[in-house]
Amino acid sequence: QVQLVESGGGLVQAGGSLRLSCAASGRTFSRSCMGWFRQAPGKEREFVAAITWSGGSTGYADSVKGQFTISRDNAKNTVYLQMNSLKPEDTAVYYCAADSRTIIGSCYMSPPEYDYWGQGTQVTVSS
Repeated sequence: QVQLVESGGGLVQAGGSLRLSCAASGRTFSRSCMGWFRQAPGKEREFVAAITWSGGSTGYADSVKGQFTISRDNAKNTVYLQMNSLKPEDTAVYYCAADSRTIIGSCYMSPPEYDYWGQGTQVTVSS
């Protein structure tokens, strides 16, 4: 059974940092794109960042460029999201996702392209 388990969320003051982790089990995703998405109350799920299987290519939403960094450790089957200079508008449930296909080129940024999802971790940024 494939599982993606996020951790590292919590409550932080504006300007603070958090590091989210997503541990995969049940299969290896070393050839897959991995992505982070977020969903705030009353809003649609939106793309945050993605990384190719080699880690050689990353993509970010304009709203988090220069603020968030995605990385992965294939040996640990884990992907990370380092979030710095957090703002209240970053408050959301953050989801890890995997696109199980072998992608040549850049990763997709659309949620339907990802077929495995974690349960989400809450990030709350207070002003």
